[in-house]
Amino acid sequence: MDDRDPPVEFADINEAVGDDWEAETTPYERIRHVIAHTYSPVSADTVAEDARTAAKTARKHLNTLAEEGFVETETGEHGGTLYRRSPESLVVEQAADILEHVSTDELVSQIQEMREQLAEYQSKFGVESPEELAVDQTNQALAASDSTPDEPDMETIREWKTLRRSLAFANAALSIGNAEQFVDGDRRSTDDSVPA
Repeated sequence: MDDRDPPVEFADINEAVGDDWEAETTPYERIRHVIAHTYSPVSADTVAEDARTAAKTARKHLNTLAEEGFVETETGEHGGTLYRRSPESLVVEQAADILEHVSTDELVSQIQEMREQLAEYQSKFGVESPEELAVDQTNQALAASDSTPDEPDMETIREWKTLRRSLAFANAALSIGNAEQFVDGDRRSTDDSVPA
């Protein structure tokens, strides 16, 4: 016979974490967090449910975030407003993260390496993009069913797409970094011209 006590009932861990999140953050912070990871249009009700707040509160904060450019809106199928993270805010966030961790000189070097790798993919497969490669291979397959084209594996296509995305973010970071240098330079020249 076993004289151990039966296991104690435990609360749903997700519910406990959600309760802590709700207690430690404001509705605005939760809504911003939820929409920051929302890339397909959703209703304010959906955001409110995920952010553990009222739909009216979610709508108010989502509209503020839309005015700030963090959120895009569109009209849904039944006339309601749908919300999603704006691509521009994502690019700026990614660029800022890159600039925080990589020097401008390193970034220039990495961009050059990525461009060279893209050129290798284009040369190897004879097309400009992985999407064109898929179309080209489909056309080849339809034209000659007896010959099989040299197909890249899905991992290569994923790497190619990821490389293009990384290059786009790196270029944006470099542009922002260069622009910031001009802004900082303008600010210093203005400050220098003010007599003490």
